[in-house]
Amino acid sequence: KSPGMYVLTGRDDFSLKESLEEIKRGIGEDSLLEANTSELDGQQVKPEQIRNLVEAAPFLAEKRLVIICGLLARFVQKYKSSRQKREGPQERAGKQECEPLLESMRNVPASTVLVVVDSLDYRDIKASHFFNALSNMAEVRFFPLMNKPGLRNWVNQRVKQQGGSISGPAVELLIELVGSNLWIMRNEIIKLVLYAGGSRIERNDVGKVVSYSREIVVFEMVDAVIDFNVGEAERLLERLLERGAPPVQLLFMLSRQFRYIARVKSLKNMGEREPAIRARLGISSDFVFRKTLEQASRYPLERIRGVYRRLLGTDLAIKTGKMRGEVALNVLVAELCR
Repeated sequence: KSPGMYVLTGRDDFSLKESLEEIKRGIGEDSLLEANTSELDGQQVKPEQIRNLVEAAPFLAEKRLVIICGLLARFVQKYKSSRQKREGPQERAGKQECEPLLESMRNVPASTVLVVVDSLDYRDIKASHFFNALSNMAEVRFFPLMNKPGLRNWVNQRVKQQGGSISGPAVELLIELVGSNLWIMRNEIIKLVLYAGGSRIERNDVGKVVSYSREIVVFEMVDAVIDFNVGEAERLLERLLERGAPPVQLLFMLSRQFRYIARVKSLKNMGEREPAIRARLGISSDFVFRKTLEQASRYPLERIRGVYRRLLGTDLAIKTGKMRGEVALNVLVAELCR
């Protein structure tokens, strides 16, 4: 395998990007690397383009970097595993297209680092002749979305890197709220470490600081509405308003949650499975999705229609100036709890 050739692929684009940055740091100074870096579109690139860039001498530096994006995806459907007994016209055409590309990458000089970047999981490409041939030439790094144990380790390590410490219950709540989006998780950890100021981050700190904490209270308020618990719903509304949440934003969040509930019920009735529903709704947080499923199971469609009418009336009352936002929301909550 070439010591200067890598394949980075997976749906965890945060870890993939960090790995690419690590490779860049190992090449040389940023100022010189910028002038010696070339990026190619893997869907369109031709063998001669790769060969010309790979074989070009670095400019005032020891090494140059060539990055090819989307090359693996180009051959996932076009070319099946070479282990197949019969090879059809499409597979033969795919082989004719990919072999010259593989040949252009077969002898990468020591002065070049070649990185093939994609967003495919192993299961997507394990049967690809192109990938298997490429993996014999390069160091392959996979970046699947992290499972819960992996996320726990990642959070603990990241907090430690930022100079902080965090309790187990705080880690669990953070994962529950943010899910596997490491871009958001990184930002929330930075905020939490600054907020803790040298103390250990506890579960209460996560509830106060993490951006999703306002959503938690909205979910609790919706739960209280579903249970006709007017006292609890009004208390939670007051808590949100005291924290400075604008009434218009709270109304939007309430409307969005009831819209989620309605869509979940509709998709469930159509026979959709939970992963497909989550993808259709675009919900990244495990906490948000799980809570929405639970609320949808307790809320009849007829009542949702009534809620929508009241939400619309409240929105009009605020926008036309008939009622102040805080008053309108209190009236809304009281009506929804009847």
